[in-house]
Amino acid sequence: MLSWLFASSSQRRILGRPAGVSGPTPWLIAIMSFSMIVVAAAGLAVSNTAGTIAKSAEHRYSVQVPDGARNLPAVISALRSARGVSGAEAVPEADMRATLKTWLGSEADNPDLPVPAMASFDLAAGADIAAVERQVKSAAPNATIVAHRENLRPVLRSLRVLQWLALGLVALLAAAAAAAVVLAARGALDTHRFTIDVMHGMGATDVQVTQLFQRKIAIDALVGSAAGAAAAAAVLLLFTASATALGELTGGVRLGLADIMLLLLLPLALTALATWVARTAVLTALRQAL
Repeated sequence: MLSWLFASSSQRRILGRPAGVSGPTPWLIAIMSFSMIVVAAAGLAVSNTAGTIAKSAEHRYSVQVPDGARNLPAVISALRSARGVSGAEAVPEADMRATLKTWLGSEADNPDLPVPAMASFDLAAGADIAAVERQVKSAAPNATIVAHRENLRPVLRSLRVLQWLALGLVALLAAAAAAAVVLAARGALDTHRFTIDVMHGMGATDVQVTQLFQRKIAIDALVGSAAGAAAAAAVLLLFTASATALGELTGGVRLGLADIMLLLLLPLALTALATWVARTAVLTALRQAL
């Protein structure tokens, strides 16, 4: 099935090119491979970040007490005695004011500014949040319970959009690589039209002629994909080692083994796509020329 990959030296000389890679095709494939891997890695990191955030907030709740800190000890006591509640703790007022500084600036430190008291707790899976809410309201009637996942829903939605955007960009880059291969294959056909006519005159079939071009483009695509993948790996390792913008964007989430394996498959997939597209384009052009 893959016998076309192992052409003889005489077959390799038919196209009049030296052994190895040549032309712009390997460079184009390298650029596409580099871009695809970097974009895919960013998409996978964003996906992992969204999963981590969603998992951490799945059973996390907050209690807001508008009456201030005087009712907070009773709320904490009610939470810790409620069934299914764990990790109940008060949010320090200093943290609340530090958060308010984002919008109010130095005014957030004004002692006359009323700051609601807040507590956070975890709820076991299957526990009754309504029962917990009744117990909390018995200690502080004005208290309200807010699920963290509800507050984070817009953030998670945005992360999912970025994830699908990355997937779409990878698909577009693959389509662009396929288009470049088609142009390269048709250009090679035009360049070697006389050689092809001679081969046909000697009894060569379209499939045999196609295999010559298919092999050349497959090698160019493999070398280009590997070079692009190596460059992308170096860039990603640099980001990981220096903990720069990518690390801050993903909150320190690293790519898992499954993610790395998927990224390693991208150059092979790009090579297979380029080979198939080249074969289809050359074979179609030869048959249309008859």
